[in-house]
Amino acid sequence: MVGTAPLTTPWTNWAGNQRGSATAILRPGSPGDVAEAVKSAAATGGRIRVAGSGHSFTAIALADDRRMELSALDTAVHVDTDRRLVTVPAGMTLNALNDLLARHGLALPNLGDIDAQTVAGAISTGTHGTGAAYGCLSTFVEAITLVTGTGEVLHCSADENPDVFAAARVSLGALGVLVEVTLRCVDAFVLHAHERPAGLAEVLGDLPTLIGGHDHVEFYWFPYTERVQVKTNDRAPADDRPLPRWRGWLDDDFLANTVFAGACRIGRAVPALAPGISAVSARALTERRYTGRSDRVFCTPRRVRFVEMEYGLPREALPEALGALQRIVDGLPFKVLFPVEVRFTAADDIWLSHGYGRDSAYIAVHQYVGMPYEPYFRAFEEVAAGLGGRPHWGKLHYRDAGSLATAYPRFADFQSLRDRLDPDRVFTNPHLTHILGA
Repeated sequence: MVGTAPLTTPWTNWAGNQRGSATAILRPGSPGDVAEAVKSAAATGGRIRVAGSGHSFTAIALADDRRMELSALDTAVHVDTDRRLVTVPAGMTLNALNDLLARHGLALPNLGDIDAQTVAGAISTGTHGTGAAYGCLSTFVEAITLVTGTGEVLHCSADENPDVFAAARVSLGALGVLVEVTLRCVDAFVLHAHERPAGLAEVLGDLPTLIGGHDHVEFYWFPYTERVQVKTNDRAPADDRPLPRWRGWLDDDFLANTVFAGACRIGRAVPALAPGISAVSARALTERRYTGRSDRVFCTPRRVRFVEMEYGLPREALPEALGALQRIVDGLPFKVLFPVEVRFTAADDIWLSHGYGRDSAYIAVHQYVGMPYEPYFRAFEEVAAGLGGRPHWGKLHYRDAGSLATAYPRFADFQSLRDRLDPDRVFTNPHLTHILGA
């Protein structure tokens, strides 16, 4: 039976910028419970939104009727080490998934920089890492089980319901409730990480060589400076240069979280100090090399709260976009306290993936909580949209269905499939109506 409970505490996302209340909380224990809850909602004109770990900055997970949580969903975990396939409940977190895979000598080929999201939430919003040969995490999906808006339980793969599979791997939760996901993995591997300071012009001038010469490349530009921090991760034969525990604590816990949080609080209280703080931060980061288990190198703790916008751009548009962003930052009536993150992904064929049909460069802009951000984000969005950019579905943006339809070649196909799978719009909310249409 599906568990229900009256709402006792309003729901808030990780950043604290999205808050909402639901009429009831649904905690299904099985796919059958999910189907029962969906049929009940459809029969009464109700609506359901699934909430994962709350790591989206948009209102995508806000429920104005019933909120569904998948933490109690019990589907069998199956690991096929010979075929390198794992099937898990959609409500499992990436952190738990990474540990499960490690115990079986497996790993995901790529990851983003946090692992707190649920599997369903990560793939539904197009979560990605960086690496010129790798698409978003949804490209690792081999099969899904989905409960549609009519309560039908659909099994989807490239061979079974292939049109649903092509859309539902990045679906924004608009096509149904993901209850089970099968992922293609690789043998467990070690990464060699190299982090170093550099000049922005130097990095942009050597970008093709940099991207082509490493498995995974990203860099952070520090506003009001010409400095960046470059990070490359490459497969290594052995974990022979582990980061000392004290150094990991110093860099990733104390400096990147405790000290940085303090600097942001000072910058928020005295904005005129922000350029100096950014310059000191850029100079304080020194070079380091180390090896480690892949997921522990990819993912790092993030305790300093912020809001974020991220755009996927045609890779060749990156220099123009960054140049415009520098001018935007310099002209703002307030200061920016967070560095700008740049990553790279390969093209894919998932209908609403940001990387559909093209190799991409991603630019992510952030602002510390409590600081003004909308003029900054809107100005960058105008530049990014003009360059053919597509907004990350889990990050703040101001696009609507009309403008998004021109950015995604399969947008109309997705809308038609949504009409078929969720004709009564059980899985909508005001945010989805705005970005996908009624």
